[in-house]
Amino acid sequence: MQIKSMKTKTKTREAGQAMIIIVFAIVGIIGAAALAIDGTNAFIDSRRAETAASAAALTGALTRIEGGNWRAAALAAAAANGYDNNGVTNTVELNTPPLEGPYAGDSEYIEVVLTSRLRTYFGVVVGIPTITSVARVISQSKPSEMGAMFPGYALVSLAPESQCEHHRAFSIHSEATINLYGGGIFVNSDNPDCALMSYGSGSIRIRDANRITVVGGANIQKPQLITPFPVDEGRAPIPYPPPYQLPQVGCGSKIATPDFENGTITSGNYEEGVFPPDGIKYLESGVYCLQDDFIIKEGQTLEGKNVVFVMEDGDVRFSGYAEFDLSAPKTGRAAGLLIYMPSGNWGTINLNGSDYSKLRGTILALHGTLRINGLDAIRGGAYHSQMIAYNIEVNSTDNIEIQYEEEDNWATMSMPEVILIK
Repeated sequence: MQIKSMKTKTKTREAGQAMIIIVFAIVGIIGAAALAIDGTNAFIDSRRAETAASAAALTGALTRIEGGNWRAAALAAAAANGYDNNGVTNTVELNTPPLEGPYAGDSEYIEVVLTSRLRTYFGVVVGIPTITSVARVISQSKPSEMGAMFPGYALVSLAPESQCEHHRAFSIHSEATINLYGGGIFVNSDNPDCALMSYGSGSIRIRDANRITVVGGANIQKPQLITPFPVDEGRAPIPYPPPYQLPQVGCGSKIATPDFENGTITSGNYEEGVFPPDGIKYLESGVYCLQDDFIIKEGQTLEGKNVVFVMEDGDVRFSGYAEFDLSAPKTGRAAGLLIYMPSGNWGTINLNGSDYSKLRGTILALHGTLRINGLDAIRGGAYHSQMIAYNIEVNSTDNIEIQYEEEDNWATMSMPEVILIK
């Protein structure tokens, strides 16, 4: 009887141990399930929270630019994505300016902090009843403002793409030297190898603290000829067409009328072929709308104050040893605009001239190519211009001086922007 009793106790003890093992196994299985199921749900919820916060930040920024109730719009966007700011399962906090970080104190930025509390299915068994995820997103709402196109840059190549052999975005070669004051160079091409090309003895000298900025990469044969060096590569691109209100300037029904006796011509539409007609040396102030080429020949002189040239068609070609002094208006809607080649014109602007020639005002060719072939600064010749073109090529043996002053050039309204920053 005693032996039987001892066997019973042993079996009972073994059964108890097995039960404990089974319980721990069940807990382990539940833990694994919690990790698999609740973990997956938490990951999905965190992604949903990030999406909702982004939608709220973008909607708030856009609504603020439009002048609406941005807070209500941001909360509505979050609610539409499943987070209604009920204070229990989720909260949506809106701050402008952001409370911390690099944008703290700047009222252009909106901060959305979305906190989600997700109830677990199995995690409660192991002491995790809820999983909390926090999504923090910042948006920027930049209102439209009046100012220079591409402030800080005197030479801008707009082409978002380019090639190394043909259709280069920005190139300088031969023995040309650009001496640049008052602004830098911006190249928008994303070509990683040759967005900016410098070969031969082409030289760039920026004479102040401005920079050479390239979206893609630069191919520079002689780094000692580039100042500053190295250039800033891999920068953020600008949209194309550029995010600015473009010139709204024209001639209406006015016809440009030459006075050959006095060598002058009035402003207006000129449809009689190449401009200016032979014998014209002085341009009256106003807007000239040209349907054909604008050519200043070798040895020709031309003077015009407060003038604008709208190249509706045709090319611009200022020949070597031509002498000219052309300046943009100082007031009015076209103030600071000298030569405008609208987007429908894929022509070329060739700039050359004598040592005394001067241009003052913005040169803007949205689809055109700008070739700077001369204008030696030895005797005072200079470009007092911001030059913006689809492609830019510098090819000369001259010391080309560009003296960019923002007040002498065209100002326009920048488009409002909404930018998402995570």
